[in-house]
Amino acid sequence: MERPDGRVGVVVVTRDRSRTTLESLHHLLESNPGALVTVVDNASSDGTADAVTDRYPGVTVVRLPANLGAAGRNSGVSVTPRPYIAFSDDDSWWAPGALTRAADLFDAYPDLGVVAGHVLVGPEERVDPVCDLMASSPLSSEGGPGVAVLGFVACGAVVRRDAFLRAGGFRLGFGIGGEEELLAIDLRAAGWELRYCADLVAHHHPATDRPPGADRRRRQARNAIRTVWLRRRFGSGLRCTAAAARAGWGDPAVRLGLADALGDVPWIWRERLPVDHPLEHDLGLL
Repeated sequence: MERPDGRVGVVVVTRDRSRTTLESLHHLLESNPGALVTVVDNASSDGTADAVTDRYPGVTVVRLPANLGAAGRNSGVSVTPRPYIAFSDDDSWWAPGALTRAADLFDAYPDLGVVAGHVLVGPEERVDPVCDLMASSPLSSEGGPGVAVLGFVACGAVVRRDAFLRAGGFRLGFGIGGEEELLAIDLRAAGWELRYCADLVAHHHPATDRPPGADRRRRQARNAIRTVWLRRRFGSGLRCTAAAARAGWGDPAVRLGLADALGDVPWIWRERLPVDHPLEHDLGLL
């Protein structure tokens, strides 16, 4: 049996998905025997936390009193004593060898903050379209592994724990859907590299009983505009907002998301911290 890698912990976030959480943990621990796993339960009402504790007593369970969405991962990272943290969702898991490979990359490249893995979707193992976008990134990739990027898929990413915590983790109030972009920008602004490495494989089997719908599209639109105005420079903010409005105006969910973001303008303006010109240039390339 392969020995667990003591450098990496896995944080799984879930809410009201007892069955798929147990199935995903089975695959995760089968592929990575002995891995240190922390499950963050976002105030489930279906007994998910108890089910995990009963089935997998070696897994740490963090029971949150309220649904924090993606920000629930922050609690898992804070209690997982490993220098590198891999994220999984309640419908995803890491392939054999991926966690050790990620740890080796972090050890070799001290400026590396995030390794974005290659996400295969469903039993047919389709490549997540975001991976194709990352693979074709126009950013310079000299001096590091894989391809330089400014984003990632949360359920297929490994982070340097210290960098993640210093950047503040996932933003509270963003929920699930487009929560990665703001964190990616903040990590890069702090000097950390983000790389897509196709030899790190994660499996994602989205639940079929609750497919992504209008609520998720609404959150994604809202979070995209929030991020633009929190971090992009003024001209880029105007251009990105106009483009989002044109592209999504035929979708009522997107229109609601844009309206939500408009209602957030007071606090966004107070907390606005535009990136410097070199990072703005790279964001513009993408």
